[in-house]
Amino acid sequence: MAHREAVACGPGGTEGAIGAAVRYAGRVPFVPLTTPPEPAPVAAAWLVVREGEVLVGDGAVAGSPPGGSPGWPAALPAELGAGTDTEPVFLGVEGGRACWAQGVGAGTPAPTGSRWVGLRAAGGILEADAWAMVGRAVQLVEWRRTSRFCGRCGSATVAVAGERAMRCPACGLAAYPRLAPAVIVLVERGAEVLLARNAGFRGRMFSTVAGFVEPGETLEEAVRREVDEEVGVRLGAIRYFGSQPWPFPHSLMVGFRAAWESGAVTVDGVEIAEAGWFGAGHLPELPPPLSIARWMIDAWADGADGAAGRRGDPAGG
Repeated sequence: MAHREAVACGPGGTEGAIGAAVRYAGRVPFVPLTTPPEPAPVAAAWLVVREGEVLVGDGAVAGSPPGGSPGWPAALPAELGAGTDTEPVFLGVEGGRACWAQGVGAGTPAPTGSRWVGLRAAGGILEADAWAMVGRAVQLVEWRRTSRFCGRCGSATVAVAGERAMRCPACGLAAYPRLAPAVIVLVERGAEVLLARNAGFRGRMFSTVAGFVEPGETLEEAVRREVDEEVGVRLGAIRYFGSQPWPFPHSLMVGFRAAWESGAVTVDGVEIAEAGWFGAGHLPELPPPLSIARWMIDAWADGADGAAGRRGDPAGG
């Protein structure tokens, strides 16, 4: 896996704490762009998307830690030409390659030497930044699929040059990629943290409390409301931890750590099946390492305040 260093600039710097740069030894980082640069890179990488799955080479296998080569083709495989169902979407430039996403229809077979892999499975194969690019590709392809017609008047939309936008030529309504902000919080009380098992989780996995931000609500207000609603406790001080794009289907997870102030744990038995306090030496089954929930739990268990070294996260809390 490539060595990387998280660099967080101050509020007056080019990059804020939320947009901490991740720099790589020996290669150029991914640069998101809406249109190809001039002159255009000679090399290319195509991320082919089929309903939440991405095409990878047969050489991409699960590792520990994940770090396999995705084996993205340098040109769109000819046998996929008839199956494409979106216009190509330019993602940006990575390592001197122009990166493109292309959607294909359901049931499209994988070309020889490759296979389809779901987003979650890809997280166990690819390093974090390759997996993030897959999430970007899947979301943007799906946005193009679902934005072909105007939601106001039904007219066919057209792509806006230089923007991530589709605009209706009849009424002018613009459609941008959908993004649903959600808060996720690790509640601390002394040497313990509060973890909950969602009724929809498989097995006995416990995680941090999370929920979507409502219109007109600040992130901090959402943190307090979600914790009160889901586990019935009140919070004291709240501090920012980091963020993570979460393509299931189009969330941005904004992480916080918070101090317990009062209240006994009370769950509704519907959304949250059970919850409790856990010490570092007696943790239950936890979320996979690719999630910000796990990053926060690991940072707490290691005695750290922030998410240094994680993709796109600041070096401190």
